[in-house]
Amino acid sequence: MLGNLNVLEQEKIDKLMTEMVETENKSKFGTNAILGVSLALCKADAVEKGVYHNLKNIIKEKYGKDATNMGDEGGFAPNILENKEAMELLKNALGKAGYTDKVVTDMDVAASKFSRSGKYDLDFKSPDEPNRYISPNQMADLYKSFIQDYPVLSIKDPFDQDDWEAWQKFTASAGTQVTGENLTVTNPKRIAKVMGEKSCNCLLLKVNQIGSVTKSLQVCKLAQSNGWGVMVSHHSGETEDTFIADLVVGLYTGQIKTGAPCQFEHLAKYNHILRTEVELGSKAKFVSRSFRNPLAK
Repeated sequence: MLGNLNVLEQEKIDKLMTEMVETENKSKFGTNAILGVSLALCKADAVEKGVYHNLKNIIKEKYGKDATNMGDEGGFAPNILENKEAMELLKNALGKAGYTDKVVTDMDVAASKFSRSGKYDLDFKSPDEPNRYISPNQMADLYKSFIQDYPVLSIKDPFDQDDWEAWQKFTASAGTQVTGENLTVTNPKRIAKVMGEKSCNCLLLKVNQIGSVTKSLQVCKLAQSNGWGVMVSHHSGETEDTFIADLVVGLYTGQIKTGAPCQFEHLAKYNHILRTEVELGSKAKFVSRSFRNPLAK
């Protein structure tokens, strides 16, 4: 009876089922049967609208089923040949999910992995060819084109951890959040140097790197007191423990990096944050673009 309807038409299908019931108490189909179909539609609708699932479908259609296999942190790894291709995939997924202009993105570049003697090899997985290396300035221009053409609001590790001049110039001119992980390794001495040279404006906080909760609190306060953003992060080989979700809330960081929404060690953190929001009730607030400073009035 529902063969020609789309799962996204929840209200229309619910109305149709109700109209097909002959009695007020829904004895023809039974309330449980109608509710079961209605709930199934709602869940299917949610899957259909999700950014992650839309991205998977787009990748599968363009690159084949093998391209949707998940990496270490739950992300997809299709055989992308051009730098902007990944940005286009994500942009299309956001559009299909109905979140254009509602979601912004963070790029995790890890540029130290393809740094070559002061330059960068964007095709580093291919046989080495120095002629294709590009300069830090060319890298910066590429990032700025991403910021202009896509909803990029944050970039992590855009340059090698020792390319101090490139970090400084880009942070001063990009007009976006620039996050340091390899640059700072959550090390208080290195963080102080980065702050002095204004090499980035957001700290990636990994509790496992700094070694204790007390030190984590100290570097977070140091970063926030200097106007930095703070992004609490999991680490590779993560467990289902939800402590960092509590840390995000307790430190008012407004940002968490904990992998794609698919594997339970990642989902556990996201679900814990959602439960915390319910517990906080009216005290919880959506800060939108004030995520770098959630306490701002």
